[in-house]
Amino acid sequence: MAMNLTRRTFLKAASIAAASVPLSKVTAKAESGVVKTPLVTPGSFKDTQTAVGGVCEMCFWRCQLVGKIRDGRLVKLEGNPKSIDNGVSICARGNAGVKLLYDPDRLKYPLKNVGKRGAPKWQRISWKEALDTCGSKLKAIVDQHGAKGIAMFPHGSTATYPMGFFEKTMGTHNVSEASFFQCRGIRDTAYLATIELAPNENVDMANAKVIFLIGCHFGENIHVSHVKQYLKGLENGAKLVVVDPRYSASAAKSHIWVQIRPGTDTAFLLAIMNYLIQNKKFNVDFVEEYGEGFDKMAEGIKQWTLEKAAQECDVPAAQIKEVAELLAANMPNVSIHPGRHVSWNGNDFQRQRALACLTGLLGAFGVKGGFVQPIGPKGLGKYSWPKGESHDESLREMADLYHYSPPGTPTDLIRDTAITGKPYPIKGCVIWGQNPIQTIPNQEKTIKMLEQMDFVMCVDVMPTDITMYADILLPDCSYLERYDLVKTGTQWDLAEEHRQYIAPRMPLVAPGFERKDSVYITNEIAKRMGYGDKIPIQTQEEGVNKVLAGVQLSIDKIKAEDGIHIQPGKNPYGEMDLTVHFHNEEMEDHGYPGIPTYIPVERPPEGYYRLLYGRSPVHTFNRSQNNAWLMAENSDNPVWVNDKLAARLGLKEGDTVSLVNQDGVTSRTTTTVKVTPGIRQDCVYMYHGFGSMNPELTIGHDKGIDDQSLITKLAVDPETGAHGMRNNFVKFVKVS
Repeated sequence: MAMNLTRRTFLKAASIAAASVPLSKVTAKAESGVVKTPLVTPGSFKDTQTAVGGVCEMCFWRCQLVGKIRDGRLVKLEGNPKSIDNGVSICARGNAGVKLLYDPDRLKYPLKNVGKRGAPKWQRISWKEALDTCGSKLKAIVDQHGAKGIAMFPHGSTATYPMGFFEKTMGTHNVSEASFFQCRGIRDTAYLATIELAPNENVDMANAKVIFLIGCHFGENIHVSHVKQYLKGLENGAKLVVVDPRYSASAAKSHIWVQIRPGTDTAFLLAIMNYLIQNKKFNVDFVEEYGEGFDKMAEGIKQWTLEKAAQECDVPAAQIKEVAELLAANMPNVSIHPGRHVSWNGNDFQRQRALACLTGLLGAFGVKGGFVQPIGPKGLGKYSWPKGESHDESLREMADLYHYSPPGTPTDLIRDTAITGKPYPIKGCVIWGQNPIQTIPNQEKTIKMLEQMDFVMCVDVMPTDITMYADILLPDCSYLERYDLVKTGTQWDLAEEHRQYIAPRMPLVAPGFERKDSVYITNEIAKRMGYGDKIPIQTQEEGVNKVLAGVQLSIDKIKAEDGIHIQPGKNPYGEMDLTVHFHNEEMEDHGYPGIPTYIPVERPPEGYYRLLYGRSPVHTFNRSQNNAWLMAENSDNPVWVNDKLAARLGLKEGDTVSLVNQDGVTSRTTTTVKVTPGIRQDCVYMYHGFGSMNPELTIGHDKGIDDQSLITKLAVDPETGAHGMRNNFVKFVKVS
């Protein structure tokens, strides 16, 4: 694995990118000369023009961009110098957006599958035929089964507008978005149940005295402005506590690294809180003013002594005490980070509740270095699809389950209903910008769901694994070719210079080939389904201008301001309107624990090791696995193995292995071994998103192992219905 990303190697990779794709494949797919000359040519950029208004979507952090245009072609991306968010900085993925834009494997035309789902044979068709087919097929399903006969799997800003149509106007509840049910939804609803606020990542790390992270891989997720805040805090002298079974990039900078047994984090947090309470080292004044149910929590967690947690978590009791004392000594200026991708073990809601309660014990709300609620721009305009006349009861309500579910419907309720036909049939599936093959555990279950559908429609930029199961496949515009979201945000620092920004996404280049944006596609399908009179906007530009009109701005005005409008902000520090529910009576009424409660998880069977996964610094999970520039730096996902375990198993650095999970499922592909003391012996670790099965991805196909293919045993969080993604175990098969 090569991870030596430098300016020199990046430019070298750029200049040979076209050569990294087989010529026959490029010739067959390029047609109009997508691959002309190297994207980076010798010499300077003096002959280029600068296009403003770019908002990156190589990940969800959405840094603001400018593009360098030469002869109508984007040749370079840079951070917008006017940005108070990321500034001129963008990461490797952000730079590589150029290669996504001109990837020869990108979807170019509407396609019809004349083969089988999963083994497609694609036939190019006109937009009229594609839209007529989608409209008539979906309408037939709704006419027969109602709106509940349709399921939708959306992701990203491109899916926001169509999701409004299918969920709100047409009326299906069967919508499951990966960012909620496989990522942050548990976090948001747990914090809502605890402090009545969703946390996002609103911790003031730059001004913290202590930064406390559980499983956060800063330096590997590379969310630019967030990492800048984190590093600023360390530069300013903050102590860093990292709780992680792996020696991550964050652990490498830590003052205290707690190498915890996976799945036991809540026990660790309960022991810290119990120690603080028993030794009167919590913020008594804050708890008395803002707390509710404190005495019940204090009594309920008494059993969690340092010694009990040490045994359960497999860490020294003295280290738990050291962390507790450090937090107490520096409260309230402590950043207890709520995390982002928190769907781990199926007991995750309770862990997130404990994090919010610990923040309350320390009084770390509304203070420098703590949890703050930034005040963003007010008054932006709105537009939306109108609500339909009739809405069926959701599957979650029918089952009387998952009372703290994120927005939408838990994935397994949709899949089980579709497969069994109970309590009703689901016969149509719309997948928009999401790859459920690599986002949802138990791929066979997803495939079985799709196989029984009458119609499957996919809209995407690239031919991902899920697009192999489409009947109609539509080519979307990339984030560099469209208008859509209006990003807003705030900035604050030690100098009290508070500012806000408004940055609408604008296209840096025109769409190529026959790609269309989500407003056009959705409106045309809505017309064919009989909802033409409900359409709220005719174009993406109209939608953006409606939002900006609320604050007397427009696309043209912001273009004249170099793509970003900046205005004075407000001080985010001070009293917050919140109550910390240390004990939540409503949760008890629904049959859940009223206080944060540790729920043990299964230990690895003999000879197996817990499979953990995370993000590569130069990839966005599977979304960038066909990007020649990024794959030149990180082309597979070696499996991390503890050095002592490797010696016992006879594994050496660089050995080729396949993996077999506890259910006997063997990885389709292989990877190599990374031997390191930086991981516990009871688990292994890989980057997520590799091992793409779609042969249309000429660079990413079968590179590394798809960890998701090995996640066949499901663990579902009882409060939210979201999947735990780290409850599967693997063993090694050495490949000669």
